[in-house]
Amino acid sequence: MTDPVQPVRASLTLDPAFRVGPVDPRLFGSFVEHLGRCVYTGIFEPGHPSADDRGFRGDVLDLVRELGVSVVRYPGGNFVSGYRWEDGVGPVADRPTRLDLAWHTIETNAFGTDEFMAWCREAGAEPMMAVNLGTRGMQEALDLLEYCNHPGGTRLSDLRRANGAAEPHDVRLWCLGNEMDGDWQIGAMSAAEYGALAARTARAMRLVDPRIELVACGSSHSGMATFGTWEATVLEQCYDTVDYVSLHSYYDPLEKSVPEFLAGAVDLDRSIEEVVATADHVAARLRSRKRLKLSVDEWNVWYVSRWDPASVTEWEQAPRLLEDVYDDVDATMVASLMITLLRHADRVAVGCLAQLVNVIAPIRTEPGGPATRQTTFAPFAQIAAAARGSVLRVEPQVATYESEAGDVPLVDATATYDDETGDLALVLVNRATDRAAQVSVDLRAFGEAYGGRLDVQLAPVSWEVVRPQRAPRPGS
Repeated sequence: MTDPVQPVRASLTLDPAFRVGPVDPRLFGSFVEHLGRCVYTGIFEPGHPSADDRGFRGDVLDLVRELGVSVVRYPGGNFVSGYRWEDGVGPVADRPTRLDLAWHTIETNAFGTDEFMAWCREAGAEPMMAVNLGTRGMQEALDLLEYCNHPGGTRLSDLRRANGAAEPHDVRLWCLGNEMDGDWQIGAMSAAEYGALAARTARAMRLVDPRIELVACGSSHSGMATFGTWEATVLEQCYDTVDYVSLHSYYDPLEKSVPEFLAGAVDLDRSIEEVVATADHVAARLRSRKRLKLSVDEWNVWYVSRWDPASVTEWEQAPRLLEDVYDDVDATMVASLMITLLRHADRVAVGCLAQLVNVIAPIRTEPGGPATRQTTFAPFAQIAAAARGSVLRVEPQVATYESEAGDVPLVDATATYDDETGDLALVLVNRATDRAAQVSVDLRAFGEAYGGRLDVQLAPVSWEVVRPQRAPRPGS
């Protein structure tokens, strides 16, 4: 007779006095790029049964609101490094059709800046704009900023008003280019070149609108040969002119075991710590008391090893590109990555799940047909809805396993606590493939509000958002 498989046993203690930092709503952002069907037949499809008179798909907007997306980065991504923003404003009939060299497709420009701003208002999301520092530069960035944010009385602000947007778009978050260290990027450059350009552009943009917040390009991913040295060189030149440095992280399940794939969140954890350490080192060298925060403005599960750019040989409009289909393991990975972002809430201020619709996305659509949720939709939506107030320090006591990323806890967790409402929320992940997990949570520091203890059981390779119910107050 064989012994039954024993569950993973984990324990953790929560205390409202031990906090990481506030939950920034911008952690629950996403990304819309002119790539594949993210825009066309994704968020925008004139003639669709659910579309309004601007061509915005109502079924997609409903799902975006349900997802809880707080901020949306636009228009790229690789696309932005060859984009002429002027092509996407004004009467649609007058807009030029262009070649998009980033993704080898035809861009009609039927959807552009003003449409995106109107769509964000409908979605209840803050716009996050990227400027083209690949084929263009400082002047075009200044022109786009003036178009978006200046009230009126100048050529570009009056052009916006003539195009139907009487009030400024008031965009606060701006990315200074995209992945400028990557040899795949149009106009890629060295760290020294980019750092100087980012510094000049940042100073000039603040003359147009001093309220803006600026993101400098960090490494495209932690596997880049220049990871760390790129950030150090760039920030030496633009540290005092920017507010954030970016980090992009994608995780590919192919050719990996499930435990090795789920270890990716530990890689993200370490990457965040290394970028923070590099930025703080630059601050020390510059004798600066300022502390930069991170914008993890591209992260997701991506079956990237399936992607062969050479396979795209025809120039098409909105082809089906990177339309990965996700499973429950991928959803568990998304939950684990979100735990990591929350765990670093003191230094990570922006997070963008890339992308929002069709392209490695939680939402899928069919032209003229339905919009549906993928498995990765649920963890994002539930965590975005539950995480409020402050992130608490959580250190599960649990066994680990070895991986290429280092030692990996079988159970990962984070928690948030809202002082105003008294609401507590936990996010838990079980990485064990063959065993359930029994998690014991010590809540005595909260007094009698939650009964002192909570026990949670997780199935193998699963995630859960737990929102403990408070005991009724005496006399209530």
